[in-house]
Amino acid sequence: MKQKTRKSVVKKVKITKKGKVIRRTTKQNHYNLRETKQFKRAKRRDVTMSGLDAKNIKAALPYA
Repeated sequence: MKQKTRKSVVKKVKITKKGKVIRRTTKQNHYNLRETKQFKRAKRRDVTMSGLDAKNIKAALPYA
């Protein structure tokens, strides 16, 4: 029987060609006016997940 992919996880992360798990930076929704320019620029970059988090994400995406 085929394994099911967790669709909620698919929408939030991306797996690169080499198998790294990438997600967006947090705290981007609101209250951005009071933050510094440096912090705003840093939030634009994606974050690479590591360790047990990445392992659990890969388990939820069997065909990625």
